[in-house]
Amino acid sequence: MPVRQQIFSLIVGITVAIFILEMVRRRKLREEYSWLWFLTALGIVVLAIWYDFLVMLSHLIGAVLPTTTLFILGLLFLLLITLQCSIKISALTDKINRLTQEVAILKAELERPGGKDSE
Repeated sequence: MPVRQQIFSLIVGITVAIFILEMVRRRKLREEYSWLWFLTALGIVVLAIWYDFLVMLSHLIGAVLPTTTLFILGLLFLLLITLQCSIKISALTDKINRLTQEVAILKAELERPGGKDSE
């Protein structure tokens, strides 16, 4: 890998890690979501420093070019982010349904004659 690309990759990886730390510190990103982003930043730095690993990984998965391997890793990253968001959305949907049902029950109890507010 040319030195310019290596330096650029290192800067990108370190910048992503610092940005994630800052987002967690400011409470704009929860710690539970930051792990995947930190792994990404670490992966960028490792691949920038150890380019031969990327070439070896490319041969291992049968890719002709290291850029193809990076593309595959990027797609895998997006898949993991999507999966993580889907799991969280499913859990939140269940919680909203339960809360809606509980509010409806409480509202019905308060509005019916002889309910809690008429005692």
